[in-house]
Amino acid sequence: MTLNFKTIRDSGNLRRKRVFLAIDLNVPIQDRKVVDNYRITRSKKTLDFLAENGAHTLLVSHRTNEAESLAPVYGKLKELYPIVFAKTLEEARIALEKAKNGSFVLLENIRQLNGEQENEEAFAKKIASLADVYVNEAFSSSHRAYASIVGVPKFLPHYAGFLFEEEVQNLSKAFSPAHPFLFILGGAKFETKLPLIEKFLSVADEVWVMGALANDIFKARGEPVGSSRVSTTDFPNALLHNPKLRVPSDVVRSGDRIVDAGEKTVADIRASARAAKLIVWNGPLGEYERGFTAGTEGVARALAESGAETIVGGGDTLAAIARLGILEKFSFVSTGGGAMLEFLANETLPGLEVLRW
Repeated sequence: MTLNFKTIRDSGNLRRKRVFLAIDLNVPIQDRKVVDNYRITRSKKTLDFLAENGAHTLLVSHRTNEAESLAPVYGKLKELYPIVFAKTLEEARIALEKAKNGSFVLLENIRQLNGEQENEEAFAKKIASLADVYVNEAFSSSHRAYASIVGVPKFLPHYAGFLFEEEVQNLSKAFSPAHPFLFILGGAKFETKLPLIEKFLSVADEVWVMGALANDIFKARGEPVGSSRVSTTDFPNALLHNPKLRVPSDVVRSGDRIVDAGEKTVADIRASARAAKLIVWNGPLGEYERGFTAGTEGVARALAESGAETIVGGGDTLAAIARLGILEKFSFVSTGGGAMLEFLANETLPGLEVLRW
């Protein structure tokens, strides 16, 4: 597809330039140590580009828990790049002035600062003053209209990083797909995912609805769900009998609670996957976080062996694939959870729109 925004390749001479890099460093941490640096690795191409081109780069990221520090991430990055840690904006300003070409400054968790989540213009202008150029590498945060995502680029020349570009290019394949096209959607968050079901029933050849989302369909069809997780919103009657809509043909129960898809369902998906040219998958088939992993891992193996182009995303989905050690067998692994879903639904994101200005 043709991109209608500029990428970091178009940024010109970056030597001695201060670059504000929005990046997702929200990596798993245990005992104050990074235990999985996958997200860092995925942004290595952009980080290396900035280092090799002599930029003075300010890394701006967050932790899900606003109170948590990025200090452990600094410890990991220090193994890879010349970098200093700045706890305040003033420390960041001084560090960038003193920085050597090709080095980095990591700012403490941006969500600890007032004005970030509110996208206050004065705050956005203040942090934009730290840099000469803006680069968004944080696709996975770009569904949030925060200052570091949509405020700062209004005040600086702005570009997309390499990972951001890859996300847009690959996820956009779902809009004009090769056929047969399978769309597999699991997990919960019914209100968030219903628009995707509605949209892709008109695009895909089969839409497989799994996990708690499938429980809503079972309930709407009058099938017993017991104490299974369901939403408070009824599934639209108009979609219930769409021939493209597929749900588990068998399930695993714990008591009267549906906790996973069964072996026949995995076999059904495997058969469809073998015939597919494109498969997009987001979300587990059952209560993965409670240890019911067989269905999700079975589908992960099936897709990895399918021969189709495979695009996957979502936290539990990626956890299953990583646990099986088969990440490299998928055509593209999105770093976005909510961002992936919102992009697939709307074909844009707040953080993408601002790059088009």
